[in-house]
Amino acid sequence: MVVKEFPPEFKEFTDPKTGNIVKQLTSHGSNNYHFYFTDNSFSADDKEIYFLSDRSSEVPKVYNLFKMKLESGVMTQLTDEPKGIVPSFHTKTRESDVIVYVTGRQLKKLDTSTLETKVLYEGKPDIQLGHPHISADKKYIGMARNEQVPIERGANYRGFKETMYATKKGWITLISMDGSEVFDVYEDTHWLGHFQFSPVNSSLATFCHEGPWNLVHQRIWLLDTRSRSPRPVFRQDEDDCIGHEFWTTDGKIFFDNRRKGHDGTITINKTQATIQSAEETGQIPFVGLADEKGTLLKKIDLPYYCNHYHSNRDNTLLVGDEVEDLVLIDISREQAEIQTLCTHGTSWNTQQTHCHPTFSWNNEKVLFTSDREGSCNLYLIDIPKRGRS
Repeated sequence: MVVKEFPPEFKEFTDPKTGNIVKQLTSHGSNNYHFYFTDNSFSADDKEIYFLSDRSSEVPKVYNLFKMKLESGVMTQLTDEPKGIVPSFHTKTRESDVIVYVTGRQLKKLDTSTLETKVLYEGKPDIQLGHPHISADKKYIGMARNEQVPIERGANYRGFKETMYATKKGWITLISMDGSEVFDVYEDTHWLGHFQFSPVNSSLATFCHEGPWNLVHQRIWLLDTRSRSPRPVFRQDEDDCIGHEFWTTDGKIFFDNRRKGHDGTITINKTQATIQSAEETGQIPFVGLADEKGTLLKKIDLPYYCNHYHSNRDNTLLVGDEVEDLVLIDISREQAEIQTLCTHGTSWNTQQTHCHPTFSWNNEKVLFTSDREGSCNLYLIDIPKRGRS
């Protein structure tokens, strides 16, 4: 492909609620969003970010891959897929030397130094490919695949519950980095998703039973890809509503338990579905850290109802996205303390408008997405020095 560069679009503004400076990284009028928070858009040295944009497409929301130098703001287009990249179905290594993504029914690998692409796998028409993830040793890509069901999915979680009930067959599939091997390591009778390799153990991964949190009996599962035997992470009771799990950088499993009745969604109505309030039920939401055997190590009461959390490297500070604000939550002590970082002002209309706030690797900045100006753009904010570690 012919490499295209785009000039910087930086703007800065003072957040009206906190007085903190927010840097707007994109402002072209196109849609731009960063990698999912379980993947991290930052390069290992935090000097670049990788993101998706439709700025070079003839029609909106046909996304390709770009990278941006954070010092200069110059953006470089990395792919030119006519069908675009399936939203959220992409990942990269921490070093950003390899990116894998789904376009159409194909899983492709991009070498970011040469911009050469290779088709690693092509799925069948009746099977839905999932979000890929790369093992720490870079030997395999893992993903959940599910049977295609005749349910229309869309904004504001349209078809979310119906897809959960309709899906009766799913697989966890590994694909070698050179494409020579493709094999299933697990088969289930549920809708499977959120596959993630451990960052410290390349034969260990987590996946989830997908669906509204209050309807899923056991959300998180550990899978040893050698023994192919799954085990539950934090065995759920009737009133546990769990989701948004991720691996911390030191190989622990973080999860959010919103407690009775919460389906884990937020829509443009900016309501979070809770059947009963904590005052009525006596149930306080909490977050937890589990080890690689699925055993609970730490539980922190957290009645803030953020939509996503991301942790710093020593698991003492979280960044979360409340309905209107990004917040920092200190979990280093017995009782959590919350501090507003800035307003984000997103609409919550689709997954691409979700903020998904993500720490830089050095924990000095947070990257997030918002459609506060109509189209989706990328924003960056510094963490107050006392909050870094």
